[in-house]
Amino acid sequence: MVSKTDDIPASVPNCNVNTVDLVGETPDRKETSKGPHKDPCGHSVDTAVMNGGGAHDLSEEESKQDGAGDTDGGEDSNEQEVIVIQDTGFTVKIQAPGTEPFDLQVSPQEMVQEIHQVLMDREDTCHRTCFSLQLDGNVLDNFAELKSIEGLQEGSLLKVVEEPYTVREARIHVRHIRDLLKGLDPSDAYNGVDCNSLSFLSVFTDGDLGDSGKRKKKGSELEQIDCTPPEHILPGSKERPLLPLQPQNKDWKVIMTPMQCLKVLTMSGWNPPPGNRKMHGDLMYLYMVTVEERHISITASTRGFYLNQSTTYTFNPKPANPSFLSHSLVELLSQISPAFKKNFTALQKKRVQRHPFERIATPFQVYSWTAPQVDHTMDCVRAEDAYTSRLGYEEHIPGQTRDWNEELQTTRELARKNLPERLLRERAIFKVHSDFAAAATRGSMAVIDGNVMAINPGEETRMQMFIWNNIFFSLGFDVRDHYRELGGDAAAHAAPTNDLNGVRAYGAVDVEGLYTLGTVVVDYRGYRVTAQSIIPGILEREQEQSVIYGSIDFGKTVVSHGKYLELLERTSRPLKVQRHNVLNEKDESMELCSSVECKGIIGNDGRHYILDLLRTFPPDLNFLPVEGEELSPESVRQGFPRQHRHRLACLRQELIEAFVEHRYLLFMKMAALQLMQQKANKESKLATLTENSSPGAAVPALPSTETPDGSAESSETSTETLTDANSDAAQTESTSDAPQAAATETTTTEAAPKTEPMTETDSSATTTTNASQATPIEVNVVPTVTTNGPLVPFATAIQNGECESPLEGKAEDIIPGLAQAKELAESLDTEDGSGIDPKSREVVLNACKAVGSISNTSFDIRFNPDIFSPGVRFPEDSADDIQKQKQLLKDAGAFLVSCQIPSLVKDCLDHSALPMDGATLTEALHQRGINVRYLGNVLAFVDKTPAKAQLEHFYRIGISELITRCAKHIFKTYLQGVELSALSAAVSHFLNCFLSSFDAVAHLPADELVSRRKNRKRRNRVPGGGDNTAWASLTPSELWKNIVSEAQSYYHFTLHCENADQVVEKYGLQKITLLREISIKAGIQILIKEYNFDSRHKPAFTEEDILNIFPVVKHVNPKASDAFHFFQSGQAKVQQGYLKEGCELINEALNLFNNVYGAMHVEICACLRLLARLNYIMGDHHEALSNQQKAVLMSERVLGVEHPNTIQEYMHLALYCFANGQLSTALKLLYRARYLMLMVCGEDHPEMALLDSNIGLVLHGVMEYDLSLRFLENALAINSKYHGPRSLKVALSHHLVARVYESKAEFRSALQQEKEGYTIYKNQVGEAHEKTKESSEYLKYLTQQAVALQRTMNEIYKNGSNASIMPLKFTAPSMASVLEQLNIINGIIFIPLSQKDLENLKAEVQRRQQLQESGKSVEDLTVHSPLELEDKIPMDVNVD
Repeated sequence: MVSKTDDIPASVPNCNVNTVDLVGETPDRKETSKGPHKDPCGHSVDTAVMNGGGAHDLSEEESKQDGAGDTDGGEDSNEQEVIVIQDTGFTVKIQAPGTEPFDLQVSPQEMVQEIHQVLMDREDTCHRTCFSLQLDGNVLDNFAELKSIEGLQEGSLLKVVEEPYTVREARIHVRHIRDLLKGLDPSDAYNGVDCNSLSFLSVFTDGDLGDSGKRKKKGSELEQIDCTPPEHILPGSKERPLLPLQPQNKDWKVIMTPMQCLKVLTMSGWNPPPGNRKMHGDLMYLYMVTVEERHISITASTRGFYLNQSTTYTFNPKPANPSFLSHSLVELLSQISPAFKKNFTALQKKRVQRHPFERIATPFQVYSWTAPQVDHTMDCVRAEDAYTSRLGYEEHIPGQTRDWNEELQTTRELARKNLPERLLRERAIFKVHSDFAAAATRGSMAVIDGNVMAINPGEETRMQMFIWNNIFFSLGFDVRDHYRELGGDAAAHAAPTNDLNGVRAYGAVDVEGLYTLGTVVVDYRGYRVTAQSIIPGILEREQEQSVIYGSIDFGKTVVSHGKYLELLERTSRPLKVQRHNVLNEKDESMELCSSVECKGIIGNDGRHYILDLLRTFPPDLNFLPVEGEELSPESVRQGFPRQHRHRLACLRQELIEAFVEHRYLLFMKMAALQLMQQKANKESKLATLTENSSPGAAVPALPSTETPDGSAESSETSTETLTDANSDAAQTESTSDAPQAAATETTTTEAAPKTEPMTETDSSATTTTNASQATPIEVNVVPTVTTNGPLVPFATAIQNGECESPLEGKAEDIIPGLAQAKELAESLDTEDGSGIDPKSREVVLNACKAVGSISNTSFDIRFNPDIFSPGVRFPEDSADDIQKQKQLLKDAGAFLVSCQIPSLVKDCLDHSALPMDGATLTEALHQRGINVRYLGNVLAFVDKTPAKAQLEHFYRIGISELITRCAKHIFKTYLQGVELSALSAAVSHFLNCFLSSFDAVAHLPADELVSRRKNRKRRNRVPGGGDNTAWASLTPSELWKNIVSEAQSYYHFTLHCENADQVVEKYGLQKITLLREISIKAGIQILIKEYNFDSRHKPAFTEEDILNIFPVVKHVNPKASDAFHFFQSGQAKVQQGYLKEGCELINEALNLFNNVYGAMHVEICACLRLLARLNYIMGDHHEALSNQQKAVLMSERVLGVEHPNTIQEYMHLALYCFANGQLSTALKLLYRARYLMLMVCGEDHPEMALLDSNIGLVLHGVMEYDLSLRFLENALAINSKYHGPRSLKVALSHHLVARVYESKAEFRSALQQEKEGYTIYKNQVGEAHEKTKESSEYLKYLTQQAVALQRTMNEIYKNGSNASIMPLKFTAPSMASVLEQLNIINGIIFIPLSQKDLENLKAEVQRRQQLQESGKSVEDLTVHSPLELEDKIPMDVNVD
């Protein structure tokens, strides 16, 4: 999602997000309010913490410490540990043959090998691969750490000594030289190989930004800047060209082929050397053609490379005369070919000038959906790789193929006691995972392309299984009717992704001694392949013998095992899995701590493996109709339960987390309410308490008694509402549109027995109790209810053992009332002689029952994943328990529809979630635990929302996602029937039916579609080979009929359209966007050129336009947990306003991330972005620029050049460029961002307003007034549409437009615009507010200017040419004033504050946080104190 969640990488275990950010970075909030808008604190958030609505992106990797949530405790220890790691670096001198010695900065942790890498990359030593480093004549061990080498210190001299070659070294050398020659060739990135990917930033910044700041001071000379954007970028333009997506890089034109240096470099046909030549030291022969057309034959020998006398047809291995013997190929070629020498030097200069982030490999392959036509060149290394099945990468590994399972499991077993050990372990895990994912992807493609022999070749193709490179591959079809009862092939297709989610979850809990398989799911050419590592010994045994835990037939026969129960018990708390009994075939009760499908197998290596984790999470009853079961009314009202394709639909882990959190708050409130009641009963007869313990009674809100001034401060004495406006939305259905002021809202809970309503007549009464200051009762009393520490283990109940609750760690610091609540609990103990107060015991018991906890003494919610599994039977004695579990599942389903979906829509309404394309929409759904199969429901909900107009962008993205997903489902089966030779024709035909307005294809006889050349082949085809041309009969109308029926049957959503043009018309979609979405989802790569979708005379695509089909890969993303904790604490510090400390922590996190992930990773990208933002706020513009440049490059490389996050990174970079005086670069970057955004989601999107305001301001700064107006007026229109005409954002837009009119001396228009703005300020924040005053001052100034102008004009009319004209002041805006406005709209405001102001601000911020956490809705705050914070400072700083 493009909310700025990415700042908090994927999973936020316990970061309490709803802190105000004072320059802080709130993960899940887009631009709460950029500039002084919305409400004083920039809180446009809901009380998200309460219902877990995305505030905690508990995605894949919840807090790893099972049950230990040690973030807080661990913090201090971490900080000490880090110091150990940061040993200071030192400098050594390096002397290579034929070059001057140079200095190299190294760190004691580095291995000698890393110095090797540096030398192989340096311009002057890059051609050496076979050498050793020597210190005082001793050869250094490659794998030794520098600190372990005796005598190595500051200033030591290391000599580079050439070593004799071996065949392996000679091959590595040739490969390396070829890589150097291809150094600037982008074809690997287009072809998606070797983890290369594209980046275009340098095209817009003309090389490295860092230098250009010093090099070209263009900033002051405005004339040089060409500001006119290309036509297609202007607001209102309808054309969406595809070519600018990949602007041509100047370097590529020069060196598009490595053959600028050499024409041919290939292995000679004379290989391998015959025996007698081997004994002369010949290792292999190479054949080359230089640019000067000289054909040469070269021998690689142990001593180096030399010319021999062989020719193409005669073998004469004797050295030529002269032989030019050289230790490196480059030296040899430089002597033979002057062109090589010249071009190679130029090439290396260029290569070294590129930013390292443009050439470092990414951890996982990123594919580009468009590519130009790249010339195919001769390349021996590539050819060799393709034909000598390089399993894995064996040339680097002794013992040939890799034992993936052993590597994956051994890395998990590494020590993890202290930080250095954990870093080493996480680095190893991450590295093996990314290698495994790459190997599995290669293998899956080989399997589908038919290049791997099946292990059961006799069976039909769908049932075949394969082993390649120690990885086991199976296809996603229902083999042997295994899934017959669960939905056949549909279930077999869904199972692998469910299984992968299970592997991810168990991997995140990371229990020692419990092992999962390496798992990768690959979709390629319409087939789904699951790749898994192989359990040692599994292939020698029958499955029945090896499974000692679980069931191999979905619960008919079940076995259990003590050791497995013990291991799984440790995962049950974090994964919320309930231990339960099931009956086996002999009706014996078997205890399990997972679903029955989960199998336990002990491998020959003695490790305990679990596999088939497809039901790790409980079933989703909304999509699982069960005879005789009635769902909750909320679900029924929305048309559930619905029939789904398969019966494996389960709830997402994020939903389970959010649901448990929601129940936890409920539990706390009930307990707190009853305790307060007992307290009041005992101590005070002043308060009139009415008790009524009817079961299921509502929990009414307490009438709030406000003191007259109505400020939030005064509510110290008033009693607040019981439940926050959002948390119980599940029950009151009053969410999203009208969050009522909490004080008046009543919420009923479905199952709330014995909770007595309580009314307070006199607010002063409460002040007598010592807990009175705990204003809002629902202060999330954490261990309150510890009636008696040792006996009631309540403290452990905090959030199921994983502190993801908002009250992480030191809860007392966060919540004011907590201390009193604790005292209350203790006083209860002491008053009661026995020390145990049965009443308090009863309080906890009641609260537990009400929320469905499985324990009676503490809060603990877990799910039984086997409920409603066909074939699973439970013992009689657990009937009660099963009933409870069924209810819990129904409640969870109801929570999803009535809480999570409305909360998502609400987040979109207040722009804290801003999806831009399908991927970010899916992410937004997943963060809130909503499966994509609910997409139809979400869209229907939006359709019914009163504020639908403000959700138009969301609705449009949802529709396009729904359509492309339906098309993908159809495309999958369509492709399965296509043979390889017709693949490009079939894909282009499908795209034509999907997007082109041309309809004639279907009228051609099927054979015409296949070109004549192929026809000839067909004739001599083996009879019975089958002619798979069924795909050719697809017509556009048929495809769209299928899409409509797929939307109905899968998403239960009715689309009204019969072809692409109607869809575009009705839903306002763009064909180019649909093309991008379907290509990315289906792995299609198309030729980059302009497509004419709307021609009725010829199809948009021909078979030449389809360049490739790529795999779509799903795998586990291992996390860097320590780095992540640092990142979080850094964010927390920043949010509290301690910028410097925050900055240090985040720098530390960056080091640790680099340590684990290497240089490229999404999370590092988030880290860099935040650092740049902090640098900028702290005034270090140059550093900000350099960090943001890295963030942009990394985002392009790791996420893709047009990913929404990349667009945002471009916008940030433009701001810092402008601040650095690089105006033309800033504009180019903004234009690039606008182009990408038009392409990805079109012009009508709230984010476009921000982008256009930025562009308009910069253009205003360079005095391009007319252009500036076009962009600013467009921004104004979009802001009015999405924020409502009365929003403060709109007021700011009016002001910006007015300023441009003023610069053009069109004062009347300027006045008109500023008046609009003034009216908004006056109505929204009142006359006395600073913003209103500023606006009113500006109006006066404009009026004076207008009058002066009028006078002058009259003077001219009256006196003609000899009028005495007063010179009018036409001022170009100063750069400083433009920058100030840019900062405001981007949410950065610098405030000169005195120390006292800062103190007040911090206090205010903390107070708001507490209110926020205690469940008061933000709306409340604004009601009580509309101006409080604004009076002190005009700001809301939010670092997004």
